[in-house]
Amino acid sequence: MVGKENLRTEDLNLCFEKLMMVAGGGGGGGGGEKGGKMKAGVITEWKDIPVELLMQILSLVDDQTVITASGVCRGWRDAIYFGLARLSLSWCSKNMNNLALSLVPKFTKLQTLILRQDKPQLEDNTVERIANYCHDLQILDLSKSFKLTDRSLYAVAHGCPDLTKLNISGCSAFSDNALAYLAGFCRKLKVLNLCGCVRAATDTALQAIGHYCNQLQSLNLGWCENVGDVGVMSLAYGCPDLRIVDLCGCVLITDDSVIALASRCPRLRSLGLYYCKNITDRAMYSLAQSKVNKRMWGSVKGGGGNDEDGLRTLNISQCTALTPSAVQAVCDSFPSLHTCSGRHSLIMSGCLNLTSVHCACAVHAHRAINNFPHPAH
Repeated sequence: MVGKENLRTEDLNLCFEKLMMVAGGGGGGGGGEKGGKMKAGVITEWKDIPVELLMQILSLVDDQTVITASGVCRGWRDAIYFGLARLSLSWCSKNMNNLALSLVPKFTKLQTLILRQDKPQLEDNTVERIANYCHDLQILDLSKSFKLTDRSLYAVAHGCPDLTKLNISGCSAFSDNALAYLAGFCRKLKVLNLCGCVRAATDTALQAIGHYCNQLQSLNLGWCENVGDVGVMSLAYGCPDLRIVDLCGCVLITDDSVIALASRCPRLRSLGLYYCKNITDRAMYSLAQSKVNKRMWGSVKGGGGNDEDGLRTLNISQCTALTPSAVQAVCDSFPSLHTCSGRHSLIMSGCLNLTSVHCACAVHAHRAINNFPHPAH
């Protein structure tokens, strides 16, 4: 079948005899009747495996083996075609497009489909077939599909409205109009990876995402150089549940984007601002103040707030306009941000003027060393 020769019945029977499964402990000897009939309480041949057990076994093996197993017999084929919920073809370095074209109409119950590629193989006709047959898809990975055009996004918009996670990173041919169109149909999206989608990720598309995808929790806009404050602010106002936002390389954004995220997204846990040269102290102080505001609001409502709330990861590498006092204010406000060795979650590479910024545990460790009694000379 796929990448391997078909498994022969003789081979499977030989393997089965070595892996005989006896349900009630008695078992010995004969290995079953000819023809593979199933005795009461005893599985005597590979074809006798119950569907539920078969699916559990297949969940432990690689996807290539699952596809091969679907060719063993009609019972296995039907069980796999109608029972398989997750499939990855990322292992297929050649002819992924043709393989997906042939398999997709059979695996109509898929909820997760991973088609990540090292070299571009997928074409629009394959994605259109996916959208025509796999209406239950919730997770779709099309990353590095350089050959795909807007036809694919339009097809996904119509055929896969239940998507919660979409990865189209590196799909540089998509336009912002097609992405905005998809947002209008796939309104359940919670995770969206647009890293490197330079043409698609614009303020126009982000305004549509902010308007329609109100459940969004994670968004990667890495190196989308056309993204500006208008788009990010639309996201902040329309997607208040945002928790992970990567804006690395978004060179047009300013403090206004960070201020909007800090004030409108109270569950924000990770923020990437690498190489965002326009970010200044004003943005840092807004992040620090957001924790203060949240703590005050929590006390008014009867909750004291949790130290684990708020930012856990902040990347401000190459943000050379920032000063130590502003960054230290952020670090002091969020105890989960660390500068200490082995726990770096406040990342400041290339900011030589920020070497004095330290997290609380680093300061405590330094004090402990200084207070440790030294032997008299």
